[in-house]
Amino acid sequence: MRTPHRPRSLAPLLVLAGLLGCGAASAQTAQALHIRALAATCANCHGTDGRSVPGSAIPSLAGLSRDYIAQQMLAFQNGSRPATVMTQIAKGFSAEQLDALAAYFAAQK
Repeated sequence: MRTPHRPRSLAPLLVLAGLLGCGAASAQTAQALHIRALAATCANCHGTDGRSVPGSAIPSLAGLSRDYIAQQMLAFQNGSRPATVMTQIAKGFSAEQLDALAAYFAAQK
């Protein structure tokens, strides 16, 4: 006896498509969280999201140009811009991390 033909459910395919989409979104979220965690290392001096306390001698980073931030960080890193702690801190970042930090702070308003 033959069983009637039943259409296959699309549910497994939809779940798979959703998981693939979530994987890409999750990777973007993980990258954004990683960059935000890097930026948090700057918060002790430069304030949350690069906004220093008003009246502070330490400059805000939020909203500065990406190129300016990247140039200054490279100058700290190679010693051409002397500083007390920034020279040491900048040496701990890779070129990619410095670029990501510059982009992050430039995007802050």
